[in-house]
Amino acid sequence: MSNATGDTRVFLFLQGPHGPFFHRLGRMLRMTGAEVWRVGFNAGDRAFWFHPQSYLPYTGTLEDWPNYLDRLIAEKSVTDIVLYGDTRPIHARAVELARDRGMRIHVFEEGYMRPYWVTYERDGSNGHSRLMEMSIEDMQKALARCDTEAPLPPAHWGDTRQHVFYGALYHWFVMFRNGDYRHFRAHRELPVTREFQLYLQRLLLMPFHGLERWLATNHIRLGGFPYHLCLLQLEHDASFQQHSAFNRMADFLEVVVKGFAEGAPGHHHLVFKAHPLENGRTNIRRELKRLVIKYKVKGRVHYVRGGKLAQLLNDARTAVTVNSTAGQQVLWRGIPIKTFGRAVYAKPEFVSPQPLPEFFAQPARPDNKAYKDYRRFLLETSQIPGGFYSARGRRTLLRHVVDLMLIGEDPYDALTAGTAAPRQQLRAVQ
Repeated sequence: MSNATGDTRVFLFLQGPHGPFFHRLGRMLRMTGAEVWRVGFNAGDRAFWFHPQSYLPYTGTLEDWPNYLDRLIAEKSVTDIVLYGDTRPIHARAVELARDRGMRIHVFEEGYMRPYWVTYERDGSNGHSRLMEMSIEDMQKALARCDTEAPLPPAHWGDTRQHVFYGALYHWFVMFRNGDYRHFRAHRELPVTREFQLYLQRLLLMPFHGLERWLATNHIRLGGFPYHLCLLQLEHDASFQQHSAFNRMADFLEVVVKGFAEGAPGHHHLVFKAHPLENGRTNIRRELKRLVIKYKVKGRVHYVRGGKLAQLLNDARTAVTVNSTAGQQVLWRGIPIKTFGRAVYAKPEFVSPQPLPEFFAQPARPDNKAYKDYRRFLLETSQIPGGFYSARGRRTLLRHVVDLMLIGEDPYDALTAGTAAPRQQLRAVQ
């Protein structure tokens, strides 16, 4: 990796993850000599950017946004755009404009192997990632130049509480301090007041949900029955909405219960595990009760609210998901998996093409060696150790990602060309 500086670079930040990560990243980029600007679209964006001289409030409409951005890029001589997720309307239009101008587009996203890493790519993520077009053979050729072992995850890292806290605080600002942003429209359908209510409720009820989860998990682990695991996502998540055929979680639940009823042996059970940030906007439990009656699988379907995945995965026979990143944990254990959406890990070597009833009856085993090559490729390229929400996670992330943003090549090209610097091994954190 070259000792790149930011002397000739002008970075324009758009919306980021809740909390101070984007501010800290901008501050470090200024230390390299780069010029940094931030466009804010609501009071929540403003609250977490502590450098007022570089803050640019956008108070116009979504329709006027491309023209405003075009003028801003020319006025500030912007060379790079930085954003979190590439599917929300303001970001999708910004990516299109930046691509037309030949600018660098830095896309952050939750880790494809979360919670121990975050994703950093150029030009697009998830269903728009370059990984979608790469074969396992391509990755193996690139890895031939690399002789380091894939890093192990730390012993402890999670930042779910911080994530929920910053989400609630962000929506509080949008609710009560948003007077200057009259045209702001959230990229999700739910009103901001309801978002805030759900985040606050989730934060306050964490201890009670923890007890409920412990009881449900123990019932499954001590039940003595074979079970299949369905990994749920947030219904409003971009991967679910933009990169699958489903618009409603209820439709996916019905596909899974129906396939289980048709194909699974009668002594098998089905466990639905909610996303750790599931906040109740979709009444999953009520929908499952309806489907259990409809497909006559009473007593064989269970629901677990969020929590750690490892305890349930250890004894699972198979896993089903739309395109959850938790599928990576499934594959790491060599468990058969079936997906229903576009996922960066949905490679034919290790994701089942079987119809769902057949998959539940007799699942095909994944090619574990191919998956390990895939995993190693990601950890050498787009998966950066650290996190957005905890102070420790941000420190670790910033140590790695700024240099990656300054070099000309994206991480995938750098590894393929043999110019990528070796990654630091992520040591276990006790």
